[in-house]
Amino acid sequence: MHVKDIMSREVEVIHSNIPLRAAAEKMKNLDVGMLPVRDADRLVGMLTDRDIVIRGIAGGLDPSKTEVKDVLTPDVIYCFEDAEVGEAAKLMQEKQIRRLIVLNRDKRLAGIVSIGDLAAETGSDKLAGETVKRVSQ
Repeated sequence: MHVKDIMSREVEVIHSNIPLRAAAEKMKNLDVGMLPVRDADRLVGMLTDRDIVIRGIAGGLDPSKTEVKDVLTPDVIYCFEDAEVGEAAKLMQEKQIRRLIVLNRDKRLAGIVSIGDLAAETGSDKLAGETVKRVSQ
């Protein structure tokens, strides 16, 4: 089974120049803890709720004036949509991440795959369980 068969294709993104407060509001409205960040049509990083709190608020930055680009995580860990699900799970385990960006071969955002997708869509409780265990270490 390939990642494209289980990934979520509806992916909300945010622009790198919006204020943290607006990004946090979008996360709240979408009920998500992570959003891919783009600048023009390029993926430039990821913004997590943890980035906002630790790098932004706890760092003394004003969330109304600080832009997403100032606190985002620039290293995007990803896989390609034609990768095997087991490869994606292994990458999630190695990098200890719960969500993985999925790109097409033109390196354009195609979707996101989560541990929940592994559990719900593959029918492999063992794969999902092992991934959760290793991500949580």
